[in-house]
Amino acid sequence: MESKKQIIDEVNRINEKYISLLGGTLVDFDTEKKSCTYEFNIGKDYCHSIDVVQGGFVTAMLDAAMSHAVVIPDYDSIGSLSLEIKTSYLEPTRAGKLRVEGWAVKKGYKIAFIEGRIYNEDNVLTATASSICKITRKLK
Repeated sequence: MESKKQIIDEVNRINEKYISLLGGTLVDFDTEKKSCTYEFNIGKDYCHSIDVVQGGFVTAMLDAAMSHAVVIPDYDSIGSLSLEIKTSYLEPTRAGKLRVEGWAVKKGYKIAFIEGRIYNEDNVLTATASSICKITRKLK
């Protein structure tokens, strides 16, 4: 059985390119709670209005944390496909270091209901999301 650190290192090694481009790193996960936490270090290249992160990138960060919360603890899954995502922008999400949390609210064999939150460096909640995803599994 791999240690938590080994799993985090492996996930970060094979992360999708967009997560790396957005400065994302998995920092923690909890298999029992079906949750995970990413840190993103967003540069101004992904912003409008000087330092406000464009909404699509906000949703991408939330989607990454939410989907990994479902996939990491499930060794039979190979990914998740978003069927629906709703993002609520509560405050401007500004460039810099962000903490993004994702977790499963309810998870079945094929479908999961997931949620996420983004916090800025001052621990202010800037955006939330809820999503329904289809879990893809290894062929048997």
